[in-house]
Amino acid sequence: MTAPAAPATPAAPRTPATRGMSARSIRIARRRRALTQFWSEYRLQRAGLIGLAILAVAILVAILAPVLADYAGTIPSNTIDAPERAAPSFDYLLGTDEKGRSILSLLIWGARTSLLVGLVAAFLSIVIGSALGISAGYFGGWIDSVLSRIEEAFLVIPTIPLAIVLVTVLDRDLRTIILVIAITSWAGSARLIRAQTLTVKERLYVERARALGAGRWHVITRHVLPNVMPIILANLTLTVPSAILSEATLSFLGIGPFNGISWGKTLEAANSASAVKLGNWWYFLPAGLAITTVVLAFTMVGNALEHVLNPKLRDR
Repeated sequence: MTAPAAPATPAAPRTPATRGMSARSIRIARRRRALTQFWSEYRLQRAGLIGLAILAVAILVAILAPVLADYAGTIPSNTIDAPERAAPSFDYLLGTDEKGRSILSLLIWGARTSLLVGLVAAFLSIVIGSALGISAGYFGGWIDSVLSRIEEAFLVIPTIPLAIVLVTVLDRDLRTIILVIAITSWAGSARLIRAQTLTVKERLYVERARALGAGRWHVITRHVLPNVMPIILANLTLTVPSAILSEATLSFLGIGPFNGISWGKTLEAANSASAVKLGNWWYFLPAGLAITTVVLAFTMVGNALEHVLNPKLRDR
């Protein structure tokens, strides 16, 4: 004798506003309301708005670099007739370096590389940390033990020395720098996401989904991932400045990418040219201020997101 079928889960009641709408239209309307509510709460974070405005300007400068500055002006062979170590003037708003290159052009084109490395490396780092953190927290057992030991090993090993070893062994191009930064910076994110996953998987709606026969992939993608997504987004914005600083550090140490221009390589060139000793402040100060400002802006946006997405901080 077969067991009686389980009663079907009743559908969510339709309100007058959603009556007559398809399921897809209802989902779109709910997401739109959620985004509207998120923006209304984010606008209350003044520091977050300032950081967002700074990042918008920096990204716009990076996108419009070909319009704002001629790349040919960053090639030493094209600046033979330009004055060397010239102070800021109407012809050169931020002065020139020891090769006659415009510091403003280096700053504009360097924004592309620095932001690209920061965003892509942080994204890859979060993807790795999220996958390993959710796997460790949800499956537990020997999977959690193995992944936790790997995570602890990456947390103990100093990031910069490990990155130096990897960059020295591999090819020194932009893709290698991005990959190295991502590999050396995922462990902290994985630990936070694992802790959140351990909390989410014990909630009643997750147990109810398992009891109704939902598979692991369904539970992870439909219940666990959406509930850990706020911490993933907040951690992403806080990982980008770390990636930018890592690229600047590697470039300053002389092991950055051979080709391309970045703020870190500009600082390294200024240091090699003894700009500080000679008092050429226009050589190193703009790139240093650019790195500091963008890192601070990402931190401000990350803190604002954490206050908006974290119910405890929002209520406080």
